[in-house]
Amino acid sequence: MVLDDDIKSARRALAGLLGDMRAGVAFTGAGISTECGIPDFRSPGGLWTRNRPIDFEAFLSSREMRDEAWRRRFAMEAAFGGAQPGRGHRALARLIAGGRLAAVVTQNIDGLHQASGVPEEQLVELHGNSTYATCLACGLRHELSWVRARFDALGGRAPDCRACDGPVKTATISFGQAMPVEAMTRARQFTHDCDVFLAIGSSLVVYPAAGFPLEAKRNGARLVIINREATEFDALADLVIHADIGDILDEVQ
Repeated sequence: MVLDDDIKSARRALAGLLGDMRAGVAFTGAGISTECGIPDFRSPGGLWTRNRPIDFEAFLSSREMRDEAWRRRFAMEAAFGGAQPGRGHRALARLIAGGRLAAVVTQNIDGLHQASGVPEEQLVELHGNSTYATCLACGLRHELSWVRARFDALGGRAPDCRACDGPVKTATISFGQAMPVEAMTRARQFTHDCDVFLAIGSSLVVYPAAGFPLEAKRNGARLVIINREATEFDALADLVIHADIGDILDEVQ
């Protein structure tokens, strides 16, 4: 079933499919955060059309690339640092609180699921989190306020770890960086155990994370895709809705 523009009909169809959900998993991408003022990465005008991503090896090997990475991060903070959870985030938090959604697995790095009330133990961040930093050598956590103070004091240079002088990076997964084993394991377990898999705001093109909807479907879960644009998994889904995510999820309880 594909429902493009009829919001009321789409909401009814979704409510019917979710009526018996007891161990759902929501898999979210950038589309759930765009109404919060955070642009996505891949669409025309997205962040990667303006700044080519800095891969992990370049970050490690070049202080200039580390300087540029932190310059970009603080530019993003100025533009999007005040973002608050949107209607989609709040709807998923309600489903978690009601015991019907077992987990949120997200590709996003913006921290808005936590801000909406999703507990850490029921949240899997596949690509990390940009709201704090870690040392790549010793693993020490660094708050962004400390990094920013040092960055400014050094005249726009990336600071080193205060404990071991290792390189400090936002706690995100860059191109060329290995996916976090623990997060992938948790996500795979939640996916294996779910009865409904909700893919929300994701283009479903970034692997290995994009394989989770297919894995859920193969294990007998019902698959729901809510995204403005078509995805390669639409034909496999039990319900596909091409519409604004907030409009669709706003009344979900």
